[in-house]
Amino acid sequence: MDELGARADALVTRHPRDARLRRVGTSRAGAPLWLLSVGHGSRQALVVAGPHANEPVGGATALRLAERALADPRLTEGADATWNLLLCLDPDGARRNEAWLSGPYTLGNYFRHFFRPGFLEQPEWLPEGADGAGLPETRALLDLQDELRPFLQCSLHGVDVGGAFVELTRELPGLAQRVAHSAARLGIPRELGPYDTLYWPTLGPAVYRIPPPRRGDLAAAITEAAVESTWFHPHPYGTVTAVVEAPMWGVAAVENPARPADADALLRSVSRTLRHDTRLLEGILARVRPGLGASPDVARLLAPVDDYLLVGPGLADSWDPDAYAAARPLPPLDTARLTALRLAGRRVALRTAGLLHQLVTLSGDDPRGALPELDGLIDEWCADYRDGCGARWIPVARQVEYQARVVLAAFDLAGRHARVRARSGECGWGSQAAVPMHRE
Repeated sequence: MDELGARADALVTRHPRDARLRRVGTSRAGAPLWLLSVGHGSRQALVVAGPHANEPVGGATALRLAERALADPRLTEGADATWNLLLCLDPDGARRNEAWLSGPYTLGNYFRHFFRPGFLEQPEWLPEGADGAGLPETRALLDLQDELRPFLQCSLHGVDVGGAFVELTRELPGLAQRVAHSAARLGIPRELGPYDTLYWPTLGPAVYRIPPPRRGDLAAAITEAAVESTWFHPHPYGTVTAVVEAPMWGVAAVENPARPADADALLRSVSRTLRHDTRLLEGILARVRPGLGASPDVARLLAPVDDYLLVGPGLADSWDPDAYAAARPLPPLDTARLTALRLAGRRVALRTAGLLHQLVTLSGDDPRGALPELDGLIDEWCADYRDGCGARWIPVARQVEYQARVVLAAFDLAGRHARVRARSGECGWGSQAAVPMHRE
């Protein structure tokens, strides 16, 4: 975080006429939320980096975009545009991930130091609607959106293990081709069936349409409903939001369109594994919880643990052919989508194990012998990612370059299309707050 701010400040010092840095808010822990702006055009583009604490690539991408906008007047004066780059939406959470950011870039090191807050503390979500936004980071972003009324908003995310994809609040014709070209040039796999887009419209390979927020069925899978979020908040201004996902470890099979011989058998295996792993982790948590204490640090780590243990069985049921046969069936499954589900199930377990590992380490005592067990599980499950799924580290420079190219493509395409209709004219918009993801 310190390096990110220092580099932005140095860039402004070198370009005092065309670049500005201002504080647009303060985090819960008192950290500044910095907005780097480049250009003086009337049309505003907003780029949000670091919305999830464990996805740091967006900060470096934001700086690269600033450098390109300063070097190429076609992106500013030529487009009558100003680039507004929020360097990190969750600086408090980002600090907690710094233990793995310095390397080594191994799956084990990443998951042992992984942190992502509980669902209610993720600043892009609006579980009670915009008027009920309680986090200062969320409030700062909403205020910025209302101030700028951007024609384009890009939210920079990262996939820990999988492939690249983009989610849009409305279609940008031609984006899928540009995503494919950039991914191929940089050797980054595209994720052709992310688990969180199972029921979303596909706009092209690795490009998906985010459904408008709506009140959903409480028993539905998390992937079925789009929750109220800051992605849709500026929609009435004609904003198109692009959520740009770049993988840290790539898995080639996430873009394999081949149909497996027995998809149901594979689904049963994925669901059975997730249920087994969840029960195992629930048992470890029950053993260690009494000795963890009640400090704020413990509470911050326990919140996502409880969330993951809560959603794990529901995800397993939503994927299990024997469980969903009488409810809503999954769309046709190829190797790409089955691989994405396998990765997602393993991700839930690994994140939980990593957070439990930190909780026990923080307590300074391990009378129940949980640490060796957690170390063994983390090593085993990371080996499955590496050896069973073929996960390979993608150098940071390539992650950044891919993400920057996709943002620039979205900027170009969004600038060509007319404003969309406001909320009152958009089919599917409701007046009530949507069901928050943690309650689905």
